[in-house]
Amino acid sequence: MRIKREQIRVDGLVQGVGFRPFVYRLAQDCKLRGFVNNTSAGALIEIEGSLQQLDAFRQRLTREAPPLANIVNVEHLEISPGCDSAFSIQISKKENRSKTFISPDVTVCDDCLSELFDPGDRRHGYPFINCTNCGPRYTIIKSIPYDRAFTSMNAFQMCEKCSAEYHDPESRRFHAQPNACAECGPQLRLRDSAGRPMETADPITAAISCLKAGKIVALRGIGGFHLAVDAANDAATLRLRQRKGRGQKPFALMAPDLKTIKKLCRVNACEGKALVSLERPIVLLAARSNNTLAPSIAPNNSNLGVMLPYTPLHYLLLKNHFDALVMTSGNFSEEPIAIANDEAMQRLAEIADYFLLHDREILQRCDDSIVRHMDGKTRTIRRSRGYAPKPFWLNKPTDKNILACGGEQKNTIALSRGRAVFLSQHIGDLNNPAALGFFEHSVDHLQHILEIKPQAIAFDLHPEYHATKWALQQKGLPLIGVQHHHAHLAAVMAENNAWQPTIGIILDGTGYGTDGAIWGGEVLVGDARAFQRFAWLEPVALPGGETAIRQPWRIALSCLYQIYGQSLFKLNLPFLQETPRDQLNLIIQMIEKKLNAPLTTSCGRLFDGIAALLNIRKEISYEAQAAIELEMCIAEGVREHYENAISDSEKAGALPVSGIIKALVEDLQRGRPTGEIAALFHNTLVELFLGAAIQAREKTGVKQVGLSGGVFQNRYFFERLCHRLRQNQFKILTHQNAPTNDGGLALGQIVIANAKLQS
Repeated sequence: MRIKREQIRVDGLVQGVGFRPFVYRLAQDCKLRGFVNNTSAGALIEIEGSLQQLDAFRQRLTREAPPLANIVNVEHLEISPGCDSAFSIQISKKENRSKTFISPDVTVCDDCLSELFDPGDRRHGYPFINCTNCGPRYTIIKSIPYDRAFTSMNAFQMCEKCSAEYHDPESRRFHAQPNACAECGPQLRLRDSAGRPMETADPITAAISCLKAGKIVALRGIGGFHLAVDAANDAATLRLRQRKGRGQKPFALMAPDLKTIKKLCRVNACEGKALVSLERPIVLLAARSNNTLAPSIAPNNSNLGVMLPYTPLHYLLLKNHFDALVMTSGNFSEEPIAIANDEAMQRLAEIADYFLLHDREILQRCDDSIVRHMDGKTRTIRRSRGYAPKPFWLNKPTDKNILACGGEQKNTIALSRGRAVFLSQHIGDLNNPAALGFFEHSVDHLQHILEIKPQAIAFDLHPEYHATKWALQQKGLPLIGVQHHHAHLAAVMAENNAWQPTIGIILDGTGYGTDGAIWGGEVLVGDARAFQRFAWLEPVALPGGETAIRQPWRIALSCLYQIYGQSLFKLNLPFLQETPRDQLNLIIQMIEKKLNAPLTTSCGRLFDGIAALLNIRKEISYEAQAAIELEMCIAEGVREHYENAISDSEKAGALPVSGIIKALVEDLQRGRPTGEIAALFHNTLVELFLGAAIQAREKTGVKQVGLSGGVFQNRYFFERLCHRLRQNQFKILTHQNAPTNDGGLALGQIVIANAKLQS
C-alpha cells in the first residue's frame, strides 16, 4: 500500500470556529497521521496515509466543515513522509504572510444553554459558559493566531476540569479558547453608582431585583456595556431617557424568546430568521398596538427595535423574569459605548443606579447590529457585533492594500487585502471627540489584528470631516479623495460585484459635491473609475446650515419662500401660524441675503422640510426623526401621485420639486388628511426619480440602477421605487450586508481608490 504525505493550507475564517478540533476528529476517522495548527495564514494541516484515506479526508474537509467556518482557499502540496505516530493538534505557528480572518462574536449555542439551566451541570447558572461553537471572539482577541494566550482570557488559568475538556478531542470544548467555569473563569460583581460593592452572594438575582424596582442597571456584556431597565416601567424608561440625553430616539429592547417577541410585534418569517440568527442583531419590527411596553420606549414610532439574548448573562436576567428589558448602549448619547469597568463607572455614574461588572476584559468596542426587512430581504442598517470583521468578497482583487476612512456620521473604516475588504464595526459620529479617538484606535487595531499594512489611503472630499483631516495628516502613502455620492454608488456596485456602468440614484442627507455645494439628491451615471452627474433635486436654501437640520421648519419655510415669495404669509398652514412672525422674517432675510444659507440638493432635507410643512415634526431630537415620523403617518392604500407636479420634459439637470410642494400645499389647505398627503409626496418623489432613471437610460444605454444612501432606510419609499423600477425593466442593485447609509461608504472608497491607482 502506497503511503503519501500532504501539506494542506486552509485560508479563510478557520480560527475560533472549532476548525482544528474538526480536522483532528476527521483525521482520526480517516485513520491518518500528522498534525494541524493555526498559522497567520489560517490553518496548516499535514496528513499521512494511503491514497484512499487522503482522498476521503480531502473530500470531507470542505463538505463537513463546522458551520461557523468560511473556507476561502485550500492549497495542497505533496511532501516527504514524516515520523508521526498519530494525529495531533500542535502549538500555533507565526508566519510572515498573513491571510487569516477573525471570527465575529457568536451567540451562545443551544448545548451551552441546556447546561446553563441544568441544575445537575457543573456550569449551572454560570454567566460565561461557552464552547467551541459559541461565545466571544473578535472583542477578546489581542493578536493572531487565535489562541488563548493572545486573548483577554489569558488572565484566567483553567482549572483541572476545564483543562481536561480543553485537551480532550471528544469534548465540545476541545481547544475552545474562552473555556472556563465558576471555579477558574470570569466572575460577576454588583456595585452601586458610587462604586461601593453590594453585599450579595448572587449578583444576578440582586440585579434582577434592582430592575424590578425600577432601577437603571449598567451591565458589562461582550462588546461593551448596556444600560437596562424594565421595559414595562414607563417611569424608569423616562428616567433613563433623561439621564442618557436620549431625547425621543427609540430604545432597543431584548426579549427572552421569539414567542414573547411575537406578543409585542408582528414578525414575518424573514424577520424571525434574523432574530434567531447567530449574529443576533436588533431587528426593526412593527409594534402591536396592545403590547404591555412603556409608551416612552419609542414615541411617535410604530416600529420597535428588538433582539434576542446572545450571552448567558442575558438569558439568566430575562428568563422567567421579564417580557422585555430596554437594552441600550452604555454611553451618553452619541458617545462610544463604554467597555472597561473603571471607564463605565466614571462615564455612566450619572446615568446608572447599579453596575453589574465582570473581569473579562473587552479589547474592542462593538455595538449591537441593526437590520430591517425590506423588499423581500433582511438589510443591514448598522453593521457591528456578530458581523464585523467578516470580509466582503470582491470578484477581483485590489492591487494594493487600501485603508478607507469612511465618512463623518455612522463612520466605519475598511481595509482591503486581495479580494477581501474588511469593514470595521460601527464607530459613530466623529464630531464627538471620544468617537474620534475610537476611530484612531480602530485604524490601528484593524491593521494589527489582520496584519495588513496599508499602501494607500482613501478619504471623503469634505474638507471638514474629521476622518478626512486625519487622512491628510498621514505621510508617505498615496492619498486618494473620493466624492461622497460616488462612494455610495461604488459601494452598492461592489456589494453586488457588478462593475458595468450603472445609473446611481443616491439619496442622503449631506455630501460634499465636486462643486463645493451640499449634494444629497443625486442621479449619477458611472462606475468605480468615474461618474457624471446626470440629474439632481432642485436646490433649496438651508437657512442656518446645521441648525436647519435640527429645526426642519426652517427648511419648510425656505421651500415655500422659493415658490411663493412674500405671498407665503397668505397660506393657511398650521406650522406658519404657530411660528412667531419675527422668526419667520429673520429666516427669510437670511435666505435673501444668502447669510449662512447654503444651497442643497439633499433629499434627506426635503423629507425633513415636508414633515415640518405637514406639521408632523418642526424640531428634532435625533437624526432623521422628522423623516421617520413622516413615513410613520403614511395612509395605507394611496396608490396615485401628483401627476401634474411632474413634467415629462424635465428629467435631467435640476429636478423641480416646486410642483410637488404646490400640490401638497393645496391639499393641505383643502383639509385632505395628512396621511394621504404624506403618501402622495412619497409616491410622486418615486415617479420623479423613476423618470430621471428612464431618461438616463435613453441617453446612455445603461440599464442597471444602483440605490444607495440613508434615505433608502425609508421602507415605503425604497420598496415603491424598487417596484416601479422593476415594472420599467431595470436591473436593480441594492444593499443587503453593507449599510445603505454612510456606514457603507468605506467599501465604495476602497474600490474607487483601487480604480484610480490602476489608472
